[in-house]
Amino acid sequence: MRTTTTALLCMALAGCGGEPAEEAPETVPTPEHNTLTDAERESGWELLFDGETTNGWRAYGGDAFPEHGWSVEDGQLISVAGDPEADTGGEDLVTTQTFTDFDLRFEFNVTPVGNSGIFIRVIENDEPIWWNAPEYQVMDDSAYAADGWTEEHMTGVHYAIEGAAVNVFRRAGEWNEGRIVVDDGRVEHWLNGAKLVEYELGSPEWAEQVAGSKFAEFPKYGTAESGPIGIQDHGTRVTYRNIKIRRLDEESVGVSIFDGHDLEGWQIHGTELWYVEDGELVCESGPDAQYGYLSTEKQYTDFELTLEFKQDADGNSGVFFRSSIEGVRITGWQAEVAPPGLFTGGIYESYGRGWLIQPEPERDSALRMGEWNTMRVRVVGDRVTTWLNDVEMIDLTDGKIGEATGSIALQIHDGGGIKVRWRNLRVREL
Repeated sequence: MRTTTTALLCMALAGCGGEPAEEAPETVPTPEHNTLTDAERESGWELLFDGETTNGWRAYGGDAFPEHGWSVEDGQLISVAGDPEADTGGEDLVTTQTFTDFDLRFEFNVTPVGNSGIFIRVIENDEPIWWNAPEYQVMDDSAYAADGWTEEHMTGVHYAIEGAAVNVFRRAGEWNEGRIVVDDGRVEHWLNGAKLVEYELGSPEWAEQVAGSKFAEFPKYGTAESGPIGIQDHGTRVTYRNIKIRRLDEESVGVSIFDGHDLEGWQIHGTELWYVEDGELVCESGPDAQYGYLSTEKQYTDFELTLEFKQDADGNSGVFFRSSIEGVRITGWQAEVAPPGLFTGGIYESYGRGWLIQPEPERDSALRMGEWNTMRVRVVGDRVTTWLNDVEMIDLTDGKIGEATGSIALQIHDGGGIKVRWRNLRVREL
């Protein structure tokens, strides 16, 4: 949705002088598979599978796509069933590109007793792919659980090392949404919107886990700093689609503006509390329970800001852009961060016009109160777009915003009882 302030004023005045017209119900088009939106392209996403060809893929350890075991049909990349007992499918696949840090999204559909997996930072040699590369498991959980397989082998987990406390796998024959995030060695496995496991490659905890697993005898396991993405052919029919990736390097996602150690590069405004704890930036109501701000010393005009926040208590806060502060009076625009039902992702102009745009009510379900959320704010010229956990919240064009410049600032609202955590703050200047 893209709304101008003129249109918003017209709506507020019941159609600029006339009776409001009856609105037709909004229809949501079915998204095309294996495509990217303009916003995704602008944010650095790229397709790893175009839905029509095998471009970008080859056999593990080879130069060309396998002659057997794989097909492309109806916009799907399919591992064709062979003999699962003999593991006589085709060959494992790897991307022709290598990746270090990235956000990988994909959808998969397994047949009964289906088995496959996604590998990261693949090392290619004469050994099997799974000897050296950590695996995101893909399988028919119900079938294998009935056969005695334990939780560290279920879909979405860190295969054969760490299981998950929850099982959100949809049954065989239904599409599932997988996600792997690798950022400076920290790896997250997601399934159908739920984070299942998190681990840090090379950490003491990681080394202990590997030493207690079947991978202890494979010295190269998980040691690569970069490598292709791999897909396993285990001799069963498993289909993939909508495979896309966004590199998480400095050029793609910008530079960190919070180092996890101190508040260098930031300025505190007011008496509320801003401090670093366990590598996270924390804002907390102080004894005065007034407004407080933490602003960047640098100013930003056109940029894309990505950050994570977690509302420990109340959570009434916000992210300001193109702002200036005198005392605790701020001039600028806020991408709202608030408890459920209070318009997180909307744009508010402080000491000015107030709310410029609020997200449609149904989009509020994107907020995960008490959990980590990812917010993205893109400001280019007079246009502002916000996303919350990959859901577009608003798209606004406003001439006054287009004329401004200033700092980025985090807010803590007045009233007391507020505590919000922040991490992974990155800015990509455009």
